[in-house]
Amino acid sequence: MNLVGKVIGNRYEILEKIGEGGMATVYKARDNTLKRYVAVKVLRDEFITDDEFIKRFNSEAQAAASLTHPNIVSIYDVGHEETVHYIVMELVQGKTLKEIINEDGVLPWKWSVNIAIQVTSALETAHKNNIVHRDIKPHNIIITEDGIAKVTDFGIAKAVSNSTITAFGTTIGSVHYFSPEHARGGYTDAKSDIYSLGVVMYEMLTGRVPFDADTPVSIALKHMQEKPVEPIKLNPSIPYAINKIIIKAMEKDISLRYQNATELLKDLSLALKNPEGSFVKSNAENMQYTQRIPTIGEEVSMEDRNEPKKEEKKGKLGTYFAKHPTAKKVWIAVLILAILVIVPVAGFFGTQALLSSGQPKDVALPNFVGKTEEEAKALIGKEKLTIEVSESYDDEVEEGKIISQEPPFIEGYQVKENTVIKVVVSKGTKMVTMKKVVGMTYEEAEKIIKDELELEIEKVGETSKTVEEGVVIKQDIEEGLEIKAGSKVTVTVSKGTGIKQIAVPHVIGDLEADAKKKLKDLDVTVVYEEDTTKVDGKVLKQSLDAGTTVDEKTKITITVNKIEAIKTGTIKLNLKSVLGEKATIEKDEEGNELNPTINVRIEVDGDNIYRDTPRKDATSITATATGKGTVTVKVFADEVKVVEKQFDLTKENPVLTLD
Repeated sequence: MNLVGKVIGNRYEILEKIGEGGMATVYKARDNTLKRYVAVKVLRDEFITDDEFIKRFNSEAQAAASLTHPNIVSIYDVGHEETVHYIVMELVQGKTLKEIINEDGVLPWKWSVNIAIQVTSALETAHKNNIVHRDIKPHNIIITEDGIAKVTDFGIAKAVSNSTITAFGTTIGSVHYFSPEHARGGYTDAKSDIYSLGVVMYEMLTGRVPFDADTPVSIALKHMQEKPVEPIKLNPSIPYAINKIIIKAMEKDISLRYQNATELLKDLSLALKNPEGSFVKSNAENMQYTQRIPTIGEEVSMEDRNEPKKEEKKGKLGTYFAKHPTAKKVWIAVLILAILVIVPVAGFFGTQALLSSGQPKDVALPNFVGKTEEEAKALIGKEKLTIEVSESYDDEVEEGKIISQEPPFIEGYQVKENTVIKVVVSKGTKMVTMKKVVGMTYEEAEKIIKDELELEIEKVGETSKTVEEGVVIKQDIEEGLEIKAGSKVTVTVSKGTGIKQIAVPHVIGDLEADAKKKLKDLDVTVVYEEDTTKVDGKVLKQSLDAGTTVDEKTKITITVNKIEAIKTGTIKLNLKSVLGEKATIEKDEEGNELNPTINVRIEVDGDNIYRDTPRKDATSITATATGKGTVTVKVFADEVKVVEKQFDLTKENPVLTLD
């Protein structure tokens, strides 16, 4: 059902779908009454047909709406409209913790503890209000842009688990985060939330869930039966106290877990101040285990007990019982009762004495951390304990001093005689001798620096016209220097010339425009040449051979065939203006004309286009010129040049007026 664009409850305008889960679809909506944006969670169709579920869902959601806490997503309203059952909640801008884990993998321990503290604080408030979440998982924890954790879906999981356990064939909630009692379908309470939060912390600090398998049933069985790998073994950077907190929160026996969120919150807060401290106490120290009592022989039958021996002498007591038979019966009853009580008790303590006589004694576990191996052995004294020593480099612990011990020291904690105490002795700071990596490829240098020398590497690029791309040009720590393992080495790697290299394309025979497109990365110069045997406008030559590799923007010259068309123009010659005095007809005294004729010749680029003697009354001459481009026009009068001009024939209908 798509509700986008609709209004429900006469006030919530659905704007867009922002999420979808196995139980509900979440929309962003506008509350038209209070003029604010909200999140509306609408139940899927599978749940609305179950009346018992709807009833329980409403009551649980209303109870959760009473919770007010900065780390709990507020519920504003619960309602339904026809077949639409919905919850109106605070709209939180941010990402789910699951999205952050998927993006970043292992998260910093301080950040993770801070988030866990916020979630625990939310659980503490909920549990004090008798509300158990039952579906704590990273998907239900939203981290705002300001780093605030917000827990959502309070109270809803209970309604689901009590009514129906499947949706689309998948167990409601995520079985990866179920407590053992939840997985087996048993009673769940506040300590179930603590287990699930322990799983969430495990995933934040290791990047993986403690139990995984191909099917939900297999995962559930692992929660009930298998012990998780300690997170510190997957991520050695996890502080000792944080590791212990996670293990205690994930104890399968609920009596060994944190009994409430307040206890967990206290240890988490201490862990921020003292991450390597030994303040996390095991609940096993306060537990009393039931001992099975061995059978002590066979009991004597009642008849044998009540029947006195024939040879028994009566004495005064016998005489008294003979006179008072009722008292005798009372005495026998008291004796039998005493036997029934005393014999088992004596048997129990006798058995305990026998068992303990062959069992090793409990002895106090010393704290060896910070001491030398000799001091540790001396500290054992007369206690029957054994120390097993291994060594490890450590930057912070002085050489020869113990870094850690297993089992770890806990105030008042005891171990059995003959227990092997494993201690790790510091070898001090590991020093390595730097090797020369200049001239190697970056991959070769990285392998030596990281794998062989156990150093960190930082890559810096630099252009070089002399060193091939990808080869180390220089290193900031010289060959032969001793440096601490784990230090950072910066290597400068050639990026090549830094100038783009291109292969010159073949453009001969291409039209000028097409050739320029192919040569767009080069500096193109065009020259023109006329060859009537070739096609006009096509490239005749290129200055760089095709296939040659050159730098970007290298200059290249292409020669383009340019056949100019023959054009026609009109020349208009004003005889009087051009010929001047020669155009004037002189007469003698008798009126006869002197110089009666003038020979006029017009030449275009050396070719005569006009040669004639104008009539006496003519004032102008018109001639037609033909040629390519710009031509030279010369006018001669009686073979004397009187004018010379250039005539551009490329114009439309060109006319040259000579006056």
